[in-house]
Formats: sequence, structure tokens, C-alpha cells
Amino acid sequence: MAPGLSRGMAAARGVPISRHGVLRMIRHDAFVRADGRKGIRNTIVVVYLVECAHHVAREIQLPFREADVHLIGFGGCFPNEYSFRMLESLCTHPNVGAALLVSLGCEGFNRGGLLRAVRASGRPAEVVVIQERGGTRTTIEQGRRWVEQTRRTLEDTPRGPLTAHELVVGTVCGGSDGTSGITANPAIGRAFDRLVAEDAVCIFEETGELIGCEQIMADRAVTPELGRILVESVAKAARYYTVLGHGSFAPGNADGGLTTQEEKSMGAYSKSGCAPISGLIKPGDVPRAGGLYLLDVVPDGEVRFGFPNTSDNAEIAELIACGSHVTLFSTGRGSVVGSAISPVIKVCANPETYRNLAEDMDVDAGRILEGRGSLDDVGAEIHRLVLDVARGRRTASEALGHQEFVLGYKHFEPVGPACHPTYSGAAG
Repeated sequence: MAPGLSRGMAAARGVPISRHGVLRMIRHDAFVRADGRKGIRNTIVVVYLVECAHHVAREIQLPFREADVHLIGFGGCFPNEYSFRMLESLCTHPNVGAALLVSLGCEGFNRGGLLRAVRASGRPAEVVVIQERGGTRTTIEQGRRWVEQTRRTLEDTPRGPLTAHELVVGTVCGGSDGTSGITANPAIGRAFDRLVAEDAVCIFEETGELIGCEQIMADRAVTPELGRILVESVAKAARYYTVLGHGSFAPGNADGGLTTQEEKSMGAYSKSGCAPISGLIKPGDVPRAGGLYLLDVVPDGEVRFGFPNTSDNAEIAELIACGSHVTLFSTGRGSVVGSAISPVIKVCANPETYRNLAEDMDVDAGRILEGRGSLDDVGAEIHRLVLDVARGRRTASEALGHQEFVLGYKHFEPVGPACHPTYSGAAG
């Protein structure tokens, strides 16, 4: 409870209190969106809607890359419901204040539908069609003018208080090694336990890296039916990888000391902490109640899209599409990537990697191996850092200018009410 603010006083003022009685004000100047959600950044996204428009969009964004203008997009020409939903979710993310859509003009992407969706969210939005604007040079000039004008408009974005229960935090691991499951991953799990206790939304994913852990997760589900769904999601991932003839196990994992898929799975699983699992979501689903959620990232239906995720950045984008304000990234070998839209906090599992790549890392979880801290110590540090980043502190990847983004083709069926037993209805 905040000093000087009793539980009764907080309730009288309409300030949310978690189910555990914890009230934690993160910042007083969050960016308030028309739908009531609040952002920790006020980013403009420049969005290419086909690879043919990628260069023009990049040139529009380039002069503003140090000014919270980020480049995202979809390279495909053939329409895909998943990619549309992803871009709709990302362009209306709480951290996004406005969107400029860049179209060649003849691609299959539904640019009009996306423009209407972004404008309906109350955000400034515009579409520039290269074939209608006179070509490369004039489209770049017009796009830059729109960004410059919109930046000034966003200075008047309404502000308001952000509490812990309004925060969404995702987690992913990449460049894992034999230390990941011993230090960084379980430390993230400790931080998740703290955040869930404060009624925040916490999301873990990588169903392809949870093979062998399905029954353990089912035992933590808030209902038996949800437990069955969790088991099925991992079984789907196993079938997908079997058909493709590969698993989520890279040569670098083996070089770093991991020996089996099951060992990697147990390490990845430890990021989820110990809280009950409140639901299963899919890319673009935004949980409407605090708790711990599993994000199913492996496509539904027949195997037809090659790799379920082309890179860690594809997974980060999916976490952000589910509302993540911040993403915790565990790495042992030393991934240096960040992301567009939402800050990425790097938690380094290996002390040697941290010493070698200190500028790219935010948390030295490897100190646990050297007796310089405990899991609880590092978990508490990660928790504090999440709140500091939500207050405006820049992460290492932000400071270095990392704004990676990947989006490909996938297919997902809507989730049902059994996937969200903690509240009525489901995002879908």
C-alpha cells in the first residue's frame, strides 16, 4: 500500500487495488488512450504493407529514429488474417500514439481496413500509396511531413496515473545456454510471481519449448478444462515440429551446454514462476484480468508455414500484440536485439557473456553462479527494473537504437471461453 493512502481511501478514489491488497503507483504521467489503456511510451509507427514499400517506409522513418518513430510492417503480398490482426493490435498498442501506413498500391493487404481500425481507436493515422503519390521521392517527402506534424500533435496526449495492475509484461528467451535455466529464467519467474501478486498481467510463451512440461503446467491451471487445453497446445507444437523435421533447438544451444529438448524446455518453463496459470491466449489476444497467461505461438491447422517463428523478434512482436508494455528477454549466449514499440529488458544468464556484452545487457543474473547474489535478489532487481522502465527509464537495447521487427504468415483459430476461465468471454 502506498504511504498515506489507505485501502479505503484508495477504493473511494477509484484507484484499483490488487486482489492481494497491493497498490503500487508506477507513474503519474502515462499516456492515456481513448480506450482507457495506458502506454509507457508515445511512439509513432511507420508501417509498410508489402515488401515493395519497405524502402520508402524506412526512408520516412530514418530521420526520426532517435525520436520514438519506429518501423514495422508485413512483407507479404498475399493477404493473411494473422498479419492483419497483428498489425491492427500493434498500431493500437498502448505504447503507440499514431500510425502512418505505407502502401505500394497493388498488394493484397487491406490497407483501408487497417486505417479505419487505427482511426477508430482515436489515434492519428494516414495512408500513403506510392503509386498514387508520384513515386519514391515524393512519397518519402509527404510521409516525413506527416510524421513531423503528428509528433507535434502527440505533445498534447492526455496523461494519467498507471498502476501495477494495468501493466502487461511478457517474457521470451533467446540464445539460451546451459546457464539460462539455472539463473536468468528462474529469476524472471521470481519477478513474475511478484508482478502477478500485484495483479499485473504476465505472459510467457514458446509452446514449442515447453515440450515435456505440459502436465506440470496443467496442474497449475485454474480449471481442469484449461489444464487440458494447455496440454493440447504443447501437443500441437510437438506435432508441428515432427512434421517439419526439426525442433526448437539450435546449434548454439548445444554449443552452450544444453543437451536435450527436455532440458531446454525445463529452463524455458522456469520463466513462468509459480503462480496459477489463468488462461491461454493467441497472438493479438489481450488479457482483460491480471494473472499469468500462456501465449500459444504455434499455428493452428495443417502444417503449412515452415518455421512457426522465424526469430526471437517474431515472438517479441506477438507478446507486444497481446499488450505487453515491456518484454523480459533471457539470454545465455548473448542476444543483442531489442524491438519496435515496447522496451526489451535483457537478463543475462551467463556471467562471462555479461562481462563480454555488458553494454547490451540490463541485468547480470549470472552473478548467481559466482555467489554474488541469489535468485530472490535477481528476481527483485528485475521486478524493480520493470517498474523503472515503465516510469520512463530506457533499456540497453533502446539506448543502442535496437528496433527489430519480424512478421510473417500464420493461421490461428479464435480461443474459446475455456481459455479464459478467470473472466467471462474471450478475446478472439
